[in-house]
Amino acid sequence: MIERRPFNSLGGADHGWLKAKHHFSFASYHDGKRMGWGALRVWNDDSIAAQTGFPPHPHADMEIITYVREGAITHRDNLGNEGRTVAGDVQVMSAGSGITHSEYNLEADTTRIFQIWIIPDEHGRAPSWGTKPFPAGERSGRFVALASGMEDDADALPLRTNARVLGATLKAGETARYTLDQHRYAYLVPAKGAVEVNGIRVDARDGVAIRDETALEVKALEDAELVLVDTSP
Repeated sequence: MIERRPFNSLGGADHGWLKAKHHFSFASYHDGKRMGWGALRVWNDDSIAAQTGFPPHPHADMEIITYVREGAITHRDNLGNEGRTVAGDVQVMSAGSGITHSEYNLEADTTRIFQIWIIPDEHGRAPSWGTKPFPAGERSGRFVALASGMEDDADALPLRTNARVLGATLKAGETARYTLDQHRYAYLVPAKGAVEVNGIRVDARDGVAIRDETALEVKALEDAELVLVDTSP
């Protein structure tokens, strides 16, 4: 089953400094049919104006992955962590027993991110944060694990859940394949470019909800940048 969810069908909010689109129910947007996808709970498509951002706020018991599409995001938290994650790179915050953090766009232009929340397998563990660069060349023409709770993905940022977040960059005409266990759930969003997923056209920033499939074949109709989440039911 492959269900395309067009960008213009997503929920959202415009706060002036923040323009957000929500693939799943979030904040004031509620859709009983879009409460999550397997253990994937949130996928927000955020545009953050220059010199603005999210002031300090708390989280607990959630794996929060930030994929920077354009610009950069600067993180600070009450554990003393601080870091700047730039376009194409990823940060992971395991909120665990509780963490307070801020995320600001301290750049001169708009920053655009995907923020992805996945429900952890364990609760109450000590919180943590990390960031890592993922050069586009390393994922050219193939899916590469960016963050993962699976043993085989040693080079990825760690997650405390049986899931992985993958990235790929494809030139127009290129195809990337991904093997998926039939009982797992996947969700794919092109950050840039139009693609076909098992023959179904998907435009930039559309969502694709996938289950009961054993393989994905993604063909780029134009130069494309992809983010894919593979998670437990």
